[in-house]
Order: sequence, then C-alpha cells, then structure tokens
Amino acid sequence: MAEQVNAYSEITPELKEMAQKLEAADRIDQELYARLDVKRGLRDMNGVGVLAGLTHVSDVMAKKIVNGEPVPDHGRLYYRGYEINDLIRGFTSENRFGYEETAYLLMIGELPTREELRVFEERLWFYRSLPTNFVRDVVLKAPSKDMMNTLSRSILTLYSYDELEDDVSLPNVLRQCMQLISLFPMLSIYGYQAYRHYHDGQSLYIHRPLESGSTAENVLHILRPDSSYTELEARILDVLLVLHMDHGGGNNSTFTTHVVTSTMTDTYSVMAAAVGALKGPRHGGANVKVTQMFEDMKNKVRDWTDEEEVSAYLKRLLGKEEFDKAGLIYGVGHAVYSLSDPRAVILKNYVRQLAGEKGRMEEYALYDLVERLAPQIIAGERKMYKGVSVNVDFYSGFVYEMLGLPYELFTPLFAIARIAGWSAHRLEELANNSKIIRPAFRTVEQIRNYTPIDQR
Repeated sequence: MAEQVNAYSEITPELKEMAQKLEAADRIDQELYARLDVKRGLRDMNGVGVLAGLTHVSDVMAKKIVNGEPVPDHGRLYYRGYEINDLIRGFTSENRFGYEETAYLLMIGELPTREELRVFEERLWFYRSLPTNFVRDVVLKAPSKDMMNTLSRSILTLYSYDELEDDVSLPNVLRQCMQLISLFPMLSIYGYQAYRHYHDGQSLYIHRPLESGSTAENVLHILRPDSSYTELEARILDVLLVLHMDHGGGNNSTFTTHVVTSTMTDTYSVMAAAVGALKGPRHGGANVKVTQMFEDMKNKVRDWTDEEEVSAYLKRLLGKEEFDKAGLIYGVGHAVYSLSDPRAVILKNYVRQLAGEKGRMEEYALYDLVERLAPQIIAGERKMYKGVSVNVDFYSGFVYEMLGLPYELFTPLFAIARIAGWSAHRLEELANNSKIIRPAFRTVEQIRNYTPIDQR
C-alpha cells in the first residue's frame, strides 16, 4: 500500500501544473552560455574556476608547469602553505591526534607551540557543554530523518543563547567558531540518537561528552552505546577529519561561508548556510552514494576478483543500467584533481589497516580493483578534458561503515570536520572587511507589455 501523505505535504495537481509552467518559463537555451561567455557554475569548460577571491587558508593544486604550459599532475592540498602529507606525517609520527592542532593552524595562521596547543585544546574541551536543557528542549523535540537539517536547526537555536550573538568582532567570532567546533559532534550525534529512538524504536543513548581528549575520540565515545573504541579506530577517524577540514576557497560550502559572511550577518546564520550547502548530494553526500553503489555491486558481481565481471558492471553503471541509473561511478572524478586526489592517496593506507583489523580485506580488494579499473573505463567511454582518478569520497564511506557509523551521519561527519575550515574562512573574510559578494547575472528575458487580467 502506498504511504499516505498528509494534506500539508501533498503535491496537488494544481501545483504540478504551475510547476510545468514555471519550468517552461525558466528554461534557458544552453547555447547562450557559450555565446555570451557565461561561466556557468563559476567554472569554464575545462573545470577551471573563475577567480573570485584570495585566501591564505588553503590551496588545491593539480597541475605543474612544463615548458611554460600547465599539464596535469598528482594532486596536492595545502593548509596555510603546509602540504597535507607533511602535516599528517608530523602528528602521526609523534603518536598525537591532529584535528585540534590543524584547526588552530587554519584559524590562527601558524602551527601552535605545545603551550598554545594546550590552551587551545582546553578551551575546546570547556566549550563541549550545551546550554542547560538544550538537548531536551531542542534536539529531542521534532527529530528529523535528516541529520543535516537537525544540525542546522540546532545551530540557529544557539543564537538565542548567545549574549553577543551579532557581534562580528574577531575575538567574539573566534569564540563562537571554537564553540561550534566543539559542539558539532554532540549536535549531530544526539540528533541521530533522537531520530533512531523516536522513529525506529531503538534505545536512546545520550552520553555526556568527554571532558578532555580529541574530537575523534569524543565522536566515537558519544556515538557508541558502550562508548568503547580502539586506538586505531580513533586515529583513523582523526586523520579523516583532518583530510576533510578544508579544500581551497572555491568549494560550494566554503564559498557560501564567504558570501554570507560578506553581508556582516551573525556566525550562526553563516554556519547554518554552509551546512545547507554541504548537505546537497553534489557536495557532501557523495560518500553515501559510493557505499550504496558498492553494496549493489557486491550483490550483483559474483566473483569480486574477476576483472572482466567487475568491468562489465562498471560499464553498465556508465550506461545507466545499474544502481541508481544516473550514469555515474561514484567516488571517481573530481572538479580539480586529475591524476590523483592526495586525500584519497593518504586515506587508502589507513583503510587497509582498518580493513585488516575488521576482517574485511576482501572488500578492500574490491575497492582497490575498482580504483584501478574505473578511470580506464570512463576514459574509454566518454570524452575527457582532463584525467580522472578516485577522490576522497571513494574510501571515506567505507571507513565510516567499518567504524559503525550509520549513513545518516556520513555527511554530518563531513560537517564536523569542515566547520574548522569554514571558521577560518569566515575569520579571514571579516579580517579583510571585504565588500559584499554579489556576482552578476545577465537576463535573457524579453521586455513585455503588461496585459490586463481579463485579456490574458
């Protein structure tokens, strides 16, 4: 029996008719974008972004100069000028967690000394405290099936508890950003616990946050019913959070942060807008699609080691014959990277370790095989303007799954990491006191004369 929709949510025939009219009225001739030299999506045909701002915070590089010409190269990611490989190697070689140290770097601009890091971490631990009854009155009421919407609602509600809510001075915004960095794990995971309790009838677990320790440890502590986790689990999650913290100024949610900050609005409105941007499946939801695609593949491919059988499935994916019939191999390809995504390269080594601990090496081998076959198949089937390789989403969903994280928290985990980068970009925008960001759109509508209502 089809699920009943209440009258408030029903899409009526009248709405469908109006939608058909507006679709016809709004459709733009695609040829106009080329003829009028419009960079649709602020990118040209080769995927190069229109230069819309300057930033110290991070950089993405995927080309090198050879004989004066740019050519595809292995991807590199920099945080404040430091290559991501060097940063991760630095804290992991000393057996330290790195998310907090990297958050300090992104926001303050320099790597902290041990004393500066101690002060910063202690302040983050202090901010792991939600207002009295906030969980009961906000998080547990009207739980949503989408944790990103729950997160946005909670962020906006925190505005009401802040006595300096609209103060955009740098010290106050830094304080607000640090508080949100500390609170994002609780807001996301408590929201999930509320939903699975009220909608799925599961036991409700609301653990108090750790009074000290890393963000990764705190996430696993408040998520799991018994609060237990292994050292390897926590350290891999920490690395994954660092890899997701920022990605240049041009990604959609970070650009949203700059755009909304430029209006001089409050921190809570800015971060809720960024969360809304990240929620979209074209941005933050890709790792869910990768995991679901692999589940479909594992069910339909009999021999996971057979290259011909796996290749045939991937070709059917591109031909819109498998999975969601979108014609995509999720987790393969990137708007900037061509030969490799440095985040995927780093993560892969940790994925192998975790798969070994969890007894899932056969699945890891399948991921490894698809990583090798998919770029070849895509290049053979479609015209390519640049190289193609797996991106960080290809492996991150597999990691989250092995950590026991439900699909509902995959994208919120992205937000828990990226809030540090958004904070750095908000602070940078305010520090430069830039003008409001308002790009130009060219109208293609013809001038028309008004027609009285009885003559239409």
